[in-house]
Amino acid sequence: MRDLTVNMHGARKDLLAGALFVVFGLAFAITSSTYEVGSALRMGPGYFPLVLGSVLVLLGILIAVKGFVAGDTGELGPVPWKAAVLIVTALLFFGFTVRGLGMVPSLLVTVFLTAMAGRNARVIPAAVVAASLTALSILIFVIVLQLRLPYFGPWLQG
Repeated sequence: MRDLTVNMHGARKDLLAGALFVVFGLAFAITSSTYEVGSALRMGPGYFPLVLGSVLVLLGILIAVKGFVAGDTGELGPVPWKAAVLIVTALLFFGFTVRGLGMVPSLLVTVFLTAMAGRNARVIPAAVVAASLTALSILIFVIVLQLRLPYFGPWLQG
């Protein structure tokens, strides 16, 4: 019985991480049910969130089981609030501005903010990463996949 208590106490990090993956996965999967899912050959708008949600749930379960079995004794440690705030802000910024500003400025700011969330982040490398990922995204989604995504939105054209 003592071994079980040690494993449960030591596995808190993995159990928490696994639970977060399961919660986010279920949220994606449940939300995807409000859209047409389609099939693997004719994917609807709900197909990818359903697959992503299912993978997240599976990964969450595997992480929790691994933590329970391995019983890592690491402590939780402090919450990196700066990183959490920057990442949440970046995602909200992208969601609220991508239609108005367009893909280039929204993605550029979003990637820059998330790059600055690192512990030893510096402005110049973060700007290079943001420009590179924005250019790569334009190349992949707009040029190769030919998705009709505006480079710049109506907020910048008028």
